[in-house]
Amino acid sequence: MHLLTLILLIPSALALWPNPRNVTFGSSSVILSPTFWIHWAPSTPAPGDMTAAISRTTSQLYTDNLERLVVGRANADLQMLAYASELPMLHLEIIGSRPINSIMAEATSALEDRDESYMLSVPADGTAAMIQANTTLGLLRGLTTFSQLWYSTGGVASTFPYYSFFPGASMIYTVQAPVMVVDTPAYPYRGLLLDTARNLYDRTSVAFPNVTDKSYSFPIADIYRTLEAMSYVKINMFHWHITDSQSFPLTVAALPELSQYGAYSAAQTYSLQDVQDVINYAGERGIDVMMEIDTPGHTASIYESHPDYVACWNLEPWSTYANEPPSGQLRFAVPEVLNFTQQMFASVLSTLPGTLFSTGGDELNTDCYVNDTITQDALSASGQTLSQALSTYVLGTHDTVRASGKTPVVWEEMLLVQNISLGPDTLILVWISSDDALAVAQKGYKMVHGPSDYFYLDCGAGEWINSATGADSWCDPFKTWQKAYSFDPLQNLTECQYDLVLGGQQLLWTEQSGPENVDPIVWPRAAASAEVFWTGANGPDGLPRNSTEALARLHDVRYRMVARGINAINLQPQWCALRPGDCNLT
Repeated sequence: MHLLTLILLIPSALALWPNPRNVTFGSSSVILSPTFWIHWAPSTPAPGDMTAAISRTTSQLYTDNLERLVVGRANADLQMLAYASELPMLHLEIIGSRPINSIMAEATSALEDRDESYMLSVPADGTAAMIQANTTLGLLRGLTTFSQLWYSTGGVASTFPYYSFFPGASMIYTVQAPVMVVDTPAYPYRGLLLDTARNLYDRTSVAFPNVTDKSYSFPIADIYRTLEAMSYVKINMFHWHITDSQSFPLTVAALPELSQYGAYSAAQTYSLQDVQDVINYAGERGIDVMMEIDTPGHTASIYESHPDYVACWNLEPWSTYANEPPSGQLRFAVPEVLNFTQQMFASVLSTLPGTLFSTGGDELNTDCYVNDTITQDALSASGQTLSQALSTYVLGTHDTVRASGKTPVVWEEMLLVQNISLGPDTLILVWISSDDALAVAQKGYKMVHGPSDYFYLDCGAGEWINSATGADSWCDPFKTWQKAYSFDPLQNLTECQYDLVLGGQQLLWTEQSGPENVDPIVWPRAAASAEVFWTGANGPDGLPRNSTEALARLHDVRYRMVARGINAINLQPQWCALRPGDCNLT
């Protein structure tokens, strides 16, 4: 009864993010034994990426050096640690009958097949902790939660008389054992979109004189760091927007001229090996890569290698023909352009292990084709309208996606504006407005939320297209973490439409971003959607999510990210972080 009362009084005291679906905890202190280790229990050897995950977790436990966010920091806990039990080990156990696969194999399986569930127990009596899961991916999620339980005394333990036998060492401890977590995500898709096509860096850049990684586009090291931060909050989809009108940095094996002529320079490309390195790095951390090659709009950069395939290239005023400069769109009515796109997609798809691929489809400017002689001649020859030709093109490219064993993904306009009769398996990305989810659901399509009124991370920085002094960005205001956190994935939908929602994501378009500012723009704000789509509408206490309760935990996320090398921005002065609630306006 005492433990139950404690749970009801302080349901969010554990600084876990995202909040587990079910969690109970106590008030006892436990320290990690100096000989603590993580034990792989199955008789089958651990897959290589599971062994690496165990090693990373162990390292984080001893290198985070994060003192608890309370007044007095670690000094506030030393007295209670004097009589704490020691945790000797953490057992990892696979249960159920599924074969033991690598984390990457599980993370890149179809959304409906992924099993990220786990059970975690941390006793208070000095017996071993345990994580049980059906898959290595579930064990990875459990390890992430386990790593968030622990804090460091920051070296002050050596001055405390009870711990003179730990000379010069910090203690790693928790103050809320026993802990029991039974957890599984509410939604299978929890993503982050990163656009790496707009601002690229070459090897001669004075801003990066010591950069040694082999790609100098949006540097691979920065993508790796972003993936690391994603894994800390259980984001499992990296939506990689890798090409656009400004540049085509992606090396395509079958069409090397695309990046040779369409990239800003030869040094500002992603090689075939770069892409595989990112995919492997992500997969080892439980993250699937959904690549996007946006078509038929946002393709002006293809003109550099295939000028006959692009209409309206660099016409002025550009705003007549495109949403941003330079203008230029594929002549989709021309049969050779469909063949070209299918060849491009097939070449790229053959290198991608995941099951999702985005063909884009946003912001198509149909006025571009009205006076384009080549397009009009192609329409006359085929007897099709522009709309019919667009449908032929999109469905033809989707046939190529399906032939590779993957599911096509499109932005909402292909369904709601262009009215294409997409295959029933097509996944729709909602981005223009959160209100559009209902229209997608009414047509019976599965969707991923990413509406600009909640989840666009680039909003509020001012208008990058030089127009009037002081002009606002089109999606103002700045989208706070609280705004994203308030999102209801099921708003406006009927109960029979709930299953159409597969999850959601936050998005960073990088017209005004690059390696210099990606961390503070994304983190910890993007952690908001990570919890929205992991935990669902209610927290483990059964109450609806609310930002007042979440703030103390999000502070902890931010400080732990910084300890791990992520340049996440402060949410408040530290004085407030140490005194939850004291800086509330009301």
